This record gives sequence, structure tokens and C-alpha cells, in this order.
Amino acid sequence: MLRVRDLRERVILDHLRKTGAATVGELASVTGSSVATIRRDLQQLDQAGTIRRAHGGAVLAEEDAPFATVEPVNREAKQRIAARAAEMIEDGESVLLDIGTTTLQLARMLHGRHVTVITPSLAIYEALRDSRSVHLVMLPGDYDPVYQSVSGPLTTECLRMIRADRAFLGVSGVSDTGDLRDTTMAQVPIKQAMAEVSVEITVLADHSKFPGTGLGRVKLPPNVARFITDAEVSEPVSSALAAQQVEVVVA
Repeated sequence: MLRVRDLRERVILDHLRKTGAATVGELASVTGSSVATIRRDLQQLDQAGTIRRAHGGAVLAEEDAPFATVEPVNREAKQRIAARAAEMIEDGESVLLDIGTTTLQLARMLHGRHVTVITPSLAIYEALRDSRSVHLVMLPGDYDPVYQSVSGPLTTECLRMIRADRAFLGVSGVSDTGDLRDTTMAQVPIKQAMAEVSVEITVLADHSKFPGTGLGRVKLPPNVARFITDAEVSEPVSSALAAQQVEVVVA
């Protein structure tokens, strides 16, 4: 027999699967619970990696949410982050774009630019495939319909044949020590391979990723130059990144 808390969590997750994001007040209403109770539930679900806490509410963890559901969440913030990233890219450069909804916004801003884009993301491929000026390289691998991307050994091996000027990484979260987190282990070796073959790395992460959870851990690579986000990060994260000479840019 399900406990009351388990029933609440089921209602919370069902609601987030429908909406992608919800406020604490909204979740309290649909569960018939107090705001304090919902905050405790969200904290436990966040620690389990099932959801991510956001300002005043929660979003479904990307591993459990269809790409189309996650893509509109915090879209304005993602667009600001992407615009700042696009300013850093020069024509003629080769750019690795990780999977994710913020990197998708960046890809859209590169449409019509004279750049080479290498990606495992089918969503990014769709955004750029009709741009005559973009040299688009789609990495091979096992297709994941949830992420609209490819992954696996074939993806990482092909990455090691490449040398890119820049890589832009997406993350499920950023720990207080500055490490990158991902909710699926399949993405960890891909991020590591992208770091190995790129001259410079920029991490794109909106405010909901600080702090972040996820089973997969990517130790901050030495060639990470900056994080671009949309709000000031907490002091522990800021100090950890500063100690590794990583700039935090607020878009």
C-alpha cells in the first residue's frame, strides 16, 4: 500500500510531466497539501535526481521529460545565455555543440553564420540543416528519442577524430565544487570527449542548474574558460570556479 507521501510524489511527477514546470503553490493545490509539505517533497525528489528545484517551484529532470516539454522552460533565460555565447564565436571557427535546450538556442543564432558545427543533437541538426553557410557535421551513435540525440561508443570515438576551436556544453547541474552533473551516465563520456578535443570550453547553464544533481559527474576540465548563466551564482560555486580561474558571465 502506497504511503501518503508516495501518493503526493506520484501526483507531483504526473503534473510535471504534463506541464514541464510548476510553482510550489500550484503543486500544493493539485495535491491538497501545504506549501511547507511540498517544499520538503521537492527537496527529496531533487536529491533523488527526479526533478530539479527552480526559483519558486520545480521542473522535471531532463532524463524523464521529453525534449519538447523541457525546451520551453526558462526559454528567455536560455536565449540570453545563447546570445552572449554567440558573440564569442568568430566566423570560420569550428564549434562543438552539446545536446540540450540552451545549446539549441545557440544553434538557432548560428543559422546563416560561416561556421562549422559538430553535434550529437538531432534537434540542433534540424535547426541548422537548411543553412547553406553552416558546415554541419552530425555525429553517429545510438539514437535516444527522449534527448533527440545520439550517444554511445561510436559517438565518443568519432569525437576523438575531431579538433574544435570551441565547445559549448550543457549540463543537468553544477555542484558546489564546480563539477558538472548529468542525470544520465551515457552523456558523461561524450562531455569528456568534447572537452578533450576542444581548445576552449564554455558551459551554458541557467539559474535552475545551480546547485544541480545527477548521478553522472564530469570533473571540471582544465580548458573550461567560463560559465554563462542568467543570474549570480552562490558563493561556494563562485569561489570554486574562481579558484580554477573560470570566469562566470551573467547574461
